[in-house]
Amino acid sequence: MTTKKRGKHTVCIHEGQIEDKQFGGAISPIYMATSYPFLDVEDKRYPRYFNTPNQEAVATKVAALENGEKALPFSSGMSAITTSLFAFLKSGDHVVFQNEIYGGTHHLIHEEFSRYGIDYSFTKGLEISDFENEIKDNTKVIYLETPSNPLLSITDIEAVATLAKSKGIVSMIDNTFASPINQTPLDLGIDLSIHSATKYLSGHSDISAGVVAGTKEHVDMIMYKGRNFGGNLSDFMCFLLERSIKTLALRVEKHNLNAQYVAEALSINPLIKKVFYPGLTSHKNHDIAKRQMHGFGGMLSFDLDIKLDAKLFQKKLNMIKPSMSLAGVESTVIQPSLTSHALLSPQEREAQGISDNLLRLSVGLENKEDILADIEQALKKCI
Repeated sequence: MTTKKRGKHTVCIHEGQIEDKQFGGAISPIYMATSYPFLDVEDKRYPRYFNTPNQEAVATKVAALENGEKALPFSSGMSAITTSLFAFLKSGDHVVFQNEIYGGTHHLIHEEFSRYGIDYSFTKGLEISDFENEIKDNTKVIYLETPSNPLLSITDIEAVATLAKSKGIVSMIDNTFASPINQTPLDLGIDLSIHSATKYLSGHSDISAGVVAGTKEHVDMIMYKGRNFGGNLSDFMCFLLERSIKTLALRVEKHNLNAQYVAEALSINPLIKKVFYPGLTSHKNHDIAKRQMHGFGGMLSFDLDIKLDAKLFQKKLNMIKPSMSLAGVESTVIQPSLTSHALLSPQEREAQGISDNLLRLSVGLENKEDILADIEQALKKCI
């Protein structure tokens, strides 16, 4: 099957699906067994080995969407990130991190890396020179996130991938905000693309999962480390994730349209200090985003005017839910300083440009006019 010649919608629906040979059902059966034969069996199946039928089904689908050779499903996005990093890092190694990354990843680095003797540094900015300046003789991994959480900053993926390859360094990207519909980093030279599948791949706020995709060689290294860490995803969750991905392309296209509409409207609202969305021509790296993305995504952030109270604004929303996660069919809003980036110090948040009045909006699939109307009525009640 030549999946690269098939469109994303087709891949979402058909790739990786398990044929129901017994009854001919239209969807993949669920194989809930945790025990499989071992006598005269070359590839012994076991849930922690990432090789049960439903694990392989969702992995095949994600690998096809990312244009990778292989993928692995994990129990969470952080499990996928942690396992991927530790598969290529050991005591005495160094890793370069983009300065704007998900708060959970930031916390992992600060809490765990020194305990394992792993050195790290953060870039000063997002230019290619910022990455190059941090590389050392013992650098083994470069890690980036674009669009970034929560400021939707854009990094030149191809430039970072080329730099990493020239130095023999493994490159990894958190591709969660874009999804494989809007961005395929492996095509731009990145070695490993990681997702919190809890977000767009799931899309319905009812699954916790993560995935990583790349070459067979790299993913196999992660798989062997993952068998020790035990971050596998259950077969039932794999079944649900594979089902959800069938509508991924449809959902993301609608997210893109709605977010563009809302971002443009908020960018001219006097009660909004600034809007962060790569689809706006005013975005600092709009041209780079246009070059490497197929759509600009359903995530945006905005700074409320200093005279407004961020908590009060959220309480005045009627339809949009203040919620800890993102990328569901429903619109949600979050205050990063109190949630995703709360574990960072005020100084660290300030250095990243995360103010107490910054709100991250996950634009859902409701009618775009209704989303905007809810925001506007909440703003008026805060004056």
